Amino acid sequence: MKTSEALKRYIVQITVNDGLSAHTVASYKDDLEQYLQFMEEEDGIEDTEDITLSAIEDFLSEYLMDHKQSSAARMSASIRSFHHFLTFMYDEKDPSLNIEVHRGDRVLPVYCTVGEVNRLMESFHDEDPTETMYHALFALIYGCGLRISEAVGLTVNRMEADSGFLRILGKGSKERIVPIPQGILAPVQRYQALVRPVFQKKRTNAFFINRAGRPVTVRSAERKLREKCMEAGITKHITPHKLRHSYATHLLQGGADLRSIQEMLGHSDIQTTEIYTHVQNQESFRSYTNHHPGSTQKKLDIPKGGIQKKQKDQS
Repeated sequence: MKTSEALKRYIVQITVNDGLSAHTVASYKDDLEQYLQFMEEEDGIEDTEDITLSAIEDFLSEYLMDHKQSSAARMSASIRSFHHFLTFMYDEKDPSLNIEVHRGDRVLPVYCTVGEVNRLMESFHDEDPTETMYHALFALIYGCGLRISEAVGLTVNRMEADSGFLRILGKGSKERIVPIPQGILAPVQRYQALVRPVFQKKRTNAFFINRAGRPVTVRSAERKLREKCMEAGITKHITPHKLRHSYATHLLQGGADLRSIQEMLGHSDIQTTEIYTHVQNQESFRSYTNHHPGSTQKKLDIPKGGIQKKQKDQS
């Protein structure tokens, strides 16, 4: 069912049949509009049947960046209620069954280590044209901190690989200029020069296209990333959105300032970007506890009665 139609039917259900108050209905509606907007803009999802647990987790991870834990708990309740309605009334699968948000400490974004990113990128077989295309796609997401929707929606006229930058049309149709790191130019240029011309069956402005000449979808990108993570031996649940988290975290760890990272990510509010300082602080503390001499020394074995002075020998 189209997400817009599903939301309309859900609102009728809780208003007319369940008799919820106007205030409660408005609260549910506001939550679900944010949720479904994210599904459309970030994952290209316009049908409730296409919503996955992974997509819901990505939304809640992003939501937690600038909302309190209690708000995220309420949001997760709204999402569960919405999908329970669709399951009960229309026999749709319920992707929200296993989501859980605790009212506690703020949840930090999941990200890859530099070693894991390297293993992922090295797992691509560039003699295969499809592998080359996905290598370029994921290299660009990680190397430029793109949202998956921005990457698959990239057009040829916005790609300036020779000049070393992208013109990205982000949320709210806001354009930002993102530099392409030298280290990821090779797979991008290989795809652009050798693979895309072969894949192109008819005139299209989409930069990333598959063998059939059609634009690459969010779903196919997520499936390929899961496959490559398994191949690379990465056990974390990594999604394209978490590659974006990895980009921001690694920039901060490398000494980039928060304002620059905000601009590269396209965040309108610096408070959203500040979540990555919590990640850095957590890593600094972990490094201290693992490597500081004081944290590895054995505890003194002190008797229960305390340390007693030795009595002088009686001669």
